[in-house]
This record gives sequence, structure tokens and C-alpha cells, in this order.
Amino acid sequence: MRSENNIAFGMSAAPSQTPGARETPSEAAGIRDAVAANLRRTRLARGLSVRELAELTGVSKALVSQVERGVANPTVEVLSRLATALELTFGELTRIHLVGPEVIRRSESVPLLVGDSAIRTLFAAPDRRRFELAEGDIPAGTRSAKSSHGRGSVEHAYVVSGEVTVETGEWSVTLTAGDALRFASESDHIYATGAVPCRVLTLISFSED
Repeated sequence: MRSENNIAFGMSAAPSQTPGARETPSEAAGIRDAVAANLRRTRLARGLSVRELAELTGVSKALVSQVERGVANPTVEVLSRLATALELTFGELTRIHLVGPEVIRRSESVPLLVGDSAIRTLFAAPDRRRFELAEGDIPAGTRSAKSSHGRGSVEHAYVVSGEVTVETGEWSVTLTAGDALRFASESDHIYATGAVPCRVLTLISFSED
């Protein structure tokens, strides 16, 4: 029988830019898509129509619609107006969010040999953030307490030993030793073990926007 132990992983920077670095077309498209998704999701969550958001911001209804469809290149002023009306920071409006969990299986990644060491790169952060690293030992038959870590947070998990299932209201992923997972952790999630205990490392990164 599983126990409901009060185990929760994680507690609670601005993007960095390299001088002289240029934005590639794919990066620009990614930002447009992120703005489109963030704008539509937040507008609907606020219960606003496109017309109502246009009236609040002084931006034309046609332009708001084009931004939501990712076919416009709005100015910084337009983005700032939209963000303010939706009670978002500029960074929150333009941030690229994880759509779903990213899993790296031990069997699918090839380590790089550096001298006598074998190095596996798991995940790289695209920006500068605060983070917290934790090690958790989860007994067999345990479901952790639900946890979430705030808007824009991203959680990374690496299984050292055993097996664990990470669950949200939308997806469930089972990991074994050597597997890694990255996911948006602003919504409730739990870690659950079955017949064997698990040791897992978690790293939660936080946005300061």
C-alpha cells in the first residue's frame, strides 16, 4: 500500500545576451511563436476578447490578432502595452515556454570522452536564472506531496538509482537510473515510486522577471 509522505522537491535572471550576437531567423520565429502562445493563453485566462484587449491597449484589433497568430513583428512599444494590459512583465510575454516534458534516456545519449572521463551533457539553460539543486531519497510505494514552483520555473530531474514516475494533470513519465527529464514546473506535479526506492537529483530554475 502506498504511503502519502510529505516529500516535495525544490524550493523557491534575466536573459543574458552576448555583445555582438545576432538573432537568427529561427530564433526570431521562436520568439514570435512564444509571444503568440503567451498572449493568447493569458488573454483567454483573463476572460478578454481580442476586441477588448485592443481597446485596453490602443493597439488595433487586426494587429492583436496578427500577433496572436505569430504573423506580425510588433514593436517593443506594442509588446509593452500588451504585457501591461495582461499584468505580465515583458519577459513573461516573450519567454519561450516548454510545451511538454523533455526526456533523455540513458540508452539514447552517447557520452563524450574527455581524457579518462565520459561526460554526458543532459540539459543546457538558455538564460541566466536562480536555481536550487536537491537530492531526494524516495522510499518504495511513496507518492510525494504535490508541488509547484511559480510562473516560469523549469524543473530538471536525474535518476541516480531505482525508478520513479513524474506525474502532472496532463502527462506521466516513468524514469529509471540514468534517465533525465526537464519540464515546466509552474503546475502541480508529484514523484511516485513503485516496488523499489529511488534516488533522484532535482534542479529547479526560477525566473526573476
